[in-house]
Amino acid sequence: MSVIAGRWKGTILWRLVDGQMRTGELRRSIPGITERMLIRHVQELVADGIIDRHDAKEVPPRVAYSISEYGWTLVPLVAQLCSWGEVHLARTAPTRST
Repeated sequence: MSVIAGRWKGTILWRLVDGQMRTGELRRSIPGITERMLIRHVQELVADGIIDRHDAKEVPPRVAYSISEYGWTLVPLVAQLCSWGEVHLARTAPTRST
């Protein structure tokens, strides 16, 4: 669990399920995450082998990220957590009195 612990790691991994993304694309697809936090979590996920960093070796630098083969083993678990969250978010949503 420590590999995906933190507020944003599961979200980052879930966003990459759709395919390779650049840092800016990831940031735009995750409302509320700061660039600093995104970079920190992405670096940790790369260091843990969950996502791969693809450097196009161009000027200006062009880097993209994708889920590693090892990271794909976590995707079903993250999907289950998302499903659980959707059910319980609906259950705990505040009700309006009219």
